[in-house]
Amino acid sequence: MYRCALAAIGIATTLFVGTASAQALRVFPPGTLRGTLVFGEYPSALLNGRPAQLAPGSRVRDVRNMQVMPPTIAGTKLLVHYTVDPGANLNKDVWLLTADEAAIKPWPTTLDEARTWTYDSNARTWTKP
Repeated sequence: MYRCALAAIGIATTLFVGTASAQALRVFPPGTLRGTLVFGEYPSALLNGRPAQLAPGSRVRDVRNMQVMPPTIAGTKLLVHYTVDPGANLNKDVWLLTADEAAIKPWPTTLDEARTWTYDSNARTWTKP
């Protein structure tokens, strides 16, 4: 019984540490853009000062990579990474940035920049042409 308890603690510790490490190293999809976002009445928002909408099924993730409901952070100006559905011009996924993620520069703010810059997913950096 004592060994079972130790094994359970060991497994729980491994899962916790593995999860914490994965969250610290978020890798964003290559077409991810950076901007400031203020959620309004769902699904409306202001993205870089312009009206925007979240796509059906979109996800908003906080700095711990946990899903958050937009109404709980409505009215707060946030620095985010986001993806856009180019056909519908809707925001698909949104990540609230940690201070370390926000410090990574440069980061594209438009689709044209994302198309012409090169993204290194291992280093999590963009290179301008």
